[in-house]
Amino acid sequence: AAHLSSGRVNLTALREAGRRELREFLDKCAGSKAIVWDEYLTGPFGLIAQYSLLKEHEVEKMFTLKPGRLPQADVKNIIFFVRPKLELMDIITDNVLREDRGRSPQRDFHILFVPRRSLLCEQWLKEQGVLGSFIHREQYSLDLIPFDGDLLSMESESAFKECYLESDQTSLYHAAKGLMTLQALYGTIPQIFGKGECARHVANMMIRMKREFPGSQNSIFPVFDTLLLLDRNVDLLTPLATQLTYEGLIDEIYGIQNTYVKLPPEKFAPKKQGEGGKDLPTEPKKLQLNSAEELYAEIRDKNFNAVGSVLSKKAKIISAAFEERHHAKTVGEIKQFVSQLPHMQAARSSLANHTSIAELIKDITTSEDFFDNLTVEQEFMSGIDTDKVNNYIEDCIAQKHPLIKILRLVCLQSVCNSGLKQKVLDHYKREILQTYGYEHLLTLNNLEKAGLLKPQTSGRNNYPTIRKTLRLWMDDVNEQNPNDISYVYSGYAPLSVRLAQLLARPGWRSIEEVLKMLPGPHFEERQQLPTGLQKKRQHGENRVTLVFFLGGVTYAEIAALRFLSQMEDGGTEYVIATTKLINGTSWIKSLMEKLEPAPF
Repeated sequence: AAHLSSGRVNLTALREAGRRELREFLDKCAGSKAIVWDEYLTGPFGLIAQYSLLKEHEVEKMFTLKPGRLPQADVKNIIFFVRPKLELMDIITDNVLREDRGRSPQRDFHILFVPRRSLLCEQWLKEQGVLGSFIHREQYSLDLIPFDGDLLSMESESAFKECYLESDQTSLYHAAKGLMTLQALYGTIPQIFGKGECARHVANMMIRMKREFPGSQNSIFPVFDTLLLLDRNVDLLTPLATQLTYEGLIDEIYGIQNTYVKLPPEKFAPKKQGEGGKDLPTEPKKLQLNSAEELYAEIRDKNFNAVGSVLSKKAKIISAAFEERHHAKTVGEIKQFVSQLPHMQAARSSLANHTSIAELIKDITTSEDFFDNLTVEQEFMSGIDTDKVNNYIEDCIAQKHPLIKILRLVCLQSVCNSGLKQKVLDHYKREILQTYGYEHLLTLNNLEKAGLLKPQTSGRNNYPTIRKTLRLWMDDVNEQNPNDISYVYSGYAPLSVRLAQLLARPGWRSIEEVLKMLPGPHFEERQQLPTGLQKKRQHGENRVTLVFFLGGVTYAEIAALRFLSQMEDGGTEYVIATTKLINGTSWIKSLMEKLEPAPF
């Protein structure tokens, strides 16, 4: 498991609470059990409870939820672990109705909704005539899942779309609930700052929940000093840009799912002499990435250009350590060497893996196309030629590059220009629809609604003012030994993180004018602490701020916040929470919709 403590905050308590709740539910269903999983939940659940915990509670079989008859299993209980979605209720209904009532002994059905029970779903099951088949109907509030020592995610992939396109605030309610759980474990957070409509909603819900459950006044000494709630749409620019940290690039190129990444296997084949690679593995290589691995913790947040030198230094150290064995003469020295062997072997295999990954990434980052794409991104972000049709984008469309790549660039240009002139926008739209098909009309519509690809309404471009005031573009970036957060995008400082940095000091009053240009209200709330719990800050003790991104966060932003936590004179430690870990591709994908061709 990952080391779940960063600095003063230890997130293990959160994971423990999750396990406890799970055990209690499993114990209610006495006897042997099979779990039928909504597939999307298996990844997040794996971060809370290993299979061993389920086995201890008599879980003998696990199946994936799919239509048809349930597989044979000689168990007393069948438990459905599902998200409250109607399409899943149809599958469950099918499963239950096909159950052989004549079989003996009969199997008992239970349903566990994650993260909330839903009246709509239960009503649906009732109309299908199967609600009565479930003995236990409960909810498991898996809101914030610890991904690492300083990182929590709700892994709700549709949160951004629901909030900004469908005005559905369910995920904001879950965020507020998750924050209440966090406060029950880590104390009331005295100061809440926020920016954006969704942030305002979440803060209001938290205040209301606190009023409605007076019992939630707890006597735990607060761990967090400040909560900063940030709407993703306050900073639409950052996720569109290509992340340039090691972890960010792994995610951009291969996609990290619930801390795991799947990589092309060729690079990881053990090199055997004289076989000439007859049987190369075909299964992708699956690796877990978190700070429990020493080397990864050291390089994950560095700019990719600074990773190579660390790896080669490490290689020298490790091979020197293995050389030591020739100098071990006495029994004591040999014992000493042997005792260090497991750690050295782990370090060696970790180094081999990351060297392979870095080579894979380097093949891509040194390609001409990567360079051209990045050049255009950086021109837009530094304010060059954002108001006219871009040649590179036109060429990419003509060569039919992947649509998502095109959309990321066009949206980036639009955001860096506070919207595009109508004729530029129409030109892009026409080109995209003619090349990729008219079924993408809905997608373009969604991007416009979300504020990503829109006409310039006010007739003026605010981005240059925002860029200059917040110092979003830095010309001289030190990628090897950074002195500013802009190293994570080799020049662009993520707006969201700049807001967090300026809030810590000198405070948001210094940037009132720019805050007004960004969407949504900004606000501050204070939560009263019971007497005796007010903090007296020790000299030299850091403040702890929880930054909650509503609508998703990228690994590059996380890296930038970790950089601020580690700054000598920073004085603030950051813990990060989000509705979902995203990158530009997964984010745009969540907004894409295909018009199904007409059936006639």
